[in-house]
Amino acid sequence: MKNILTEENIKKLQEELDYRMTVKRAEIAKEKLVAAAHGDRSENAEYKEACANYRENDNRIQYLMSMISTATVIDGKNIDKSIIGINSKFKIKFIEGEDEEVVSLVTTLDADPENMFISIESDLGKALNGKKVGDVVEVEAPAEKYSVEILEIL
Repeated sequence: MKNILTEENIKKLQEELDYRMTVKRAEIAKEKLVAAAHGDRSENAEYKEACANYRENDNRIQYLMSMISTATVIDGKNIDKSIIGINSKFKIKFIEGEDEEVVSLVTTLDADPENMFISIESDLGKALNGKKVGDVVEVEAPAEKYSVEILEIL
């Protein structure tokens, strides 16, 4: 799966990856060495915890490498402000309930649905991407279909 990310997202992921591959790995290796010196590894809780930390860090490294290598990088700066795209902020109305919300369309890494930062890869995000004021779109969500109208791009 291709993840839609900005250059800033890639930079943050790369910084975390670099930290985990150098500093964090060295810290965990030191923990393992100190814990191993305490004796029998089969009954050594500190050693087992250090091994678990190593696996957790390694899993995160693999995740970060995957995110970076499979990303579709988009330019979040040079965009047409009259259509909805990444980093757009706009007001929508849910047709059935007449509720209005201010929504920001963001990358998966920046998503925060509770605060209406909606991922461009979500059902709502996919439906709204590329649309403009006055458009009414039908959103095909897993639980239900619903319609929203784009009232204003902020």
